[in-house]
Amino acid sequence: MTLLLQHLSMPDHSGFANLPDGVFTRLGLDLLSVVVLIRLIYYRIYRKTDLFLTFFTFNLIIFLITFLLNQVQMSIGAAFGLFAVFSMLRYRTEGLSAKDMTYLFVVIAVGLISAVSQGSGYQLAIINGLILLCVQLLEGNWLFRREFSKTVFYDRVDLIVPGRRPDLLLDLENRTGLDIHRVDIQGIDFLKDSAQITIYYYQDDAKHESVQKAAASLLR
Repeated sequence: MTLLLQHLSMPDHSGFANLPDGVFTRLGLDLLSVVVLIRLIYYRIYRKTDLFLTFFTFNLIIFLITFLLNQVQMSIGAAFGLFAVFSMLRYRTEGLSAKDMTYLFVVIAVGLISAVSQGSGYQLAIINGLILLCVQLLEGNWLFRREFSKTVFYDRVDLIVPGRRPDLLLDLENRTGLDIHRVDIQGIDFLKDSAQITIYYYQDDAKHESVQKAAASLLR
């Protein structure tokens, strides 16, 4: 009995030793993938930092929860159920664009894959690298030209008729400096002689940030 009490009273210093092999490698690859995705791809294109906390927190929480549940033989169905629960936040979230939600979906997927992966660190790095490569190909104007959009309030309602569409495009291009190729009339207010228009344009990454200020003058 004395030996048993002594054994129970001894502090256990093997907490990290009980962790599965490669957990820190997987966590490091997961965080590195998110840094590349958000800092080098997302921020370079959209210049937005307000969602950084959301992206990194969601990724880390998904990784930790999935990893811990995976230690009690969580099934694949349960893992995807957890993924679906977090994805359903899209329908409760206002003010986020489809692009932002897509990046949120990707960081959740990266955290889930990193937590449940049974392969080596090399294999996980390849999987995450393929995800990042696909995002870069779709966002980097390599496969096709990326189209930007912006909603503006326009004061010349006489140009919104279908027959004067070329004049409308020319006037908008002169005011914004953007290479506008099509527009969509969202609404018309004849009392204020204004219209709400969504403009669609192509723009190189190097020029995209500078021309946003010019287009913002019409957002009043």
